[in-house]
Amino acid sequence: MASYPIWNDVVACIYNGSKSYGVQSEGIVNIKVGTSKTYSYDFVKHRTTKRDLNKDVIEYRFFVDDMLVKRSQFNKKTKIYSHNLPITNHEKIMGRDAV
Repeated sequence: MASYPIWNDVVACIYNGSKSYGVQSEGIVNIKVGTSKTYSYDFVKHRTTKRDLNKDVIEYRFFVDDMLVKRSQFNKKTKIYSHNLPITNHEKIMGRDAV
């Protein structure tokens, strides 16, 4: 089994359990609503991304309809995970300026 930095676990009433899949650097989900394939309409899109800020820090971002709503960082060296980081300052790495 491959290792993925982004893991999606989906729970739906049509499954007996959950379904899951991994993503390497970006995953996009387009959710449609309606009554059939013909009468199906875009409802919401969410996207999860991963990028290396430097050799030690990875940043994860979550977007809804192309608006950033959540970001977090993981330091591979110290093993510290910081979640719910501010979404207005994208240049901070766990409290210090990005290099």
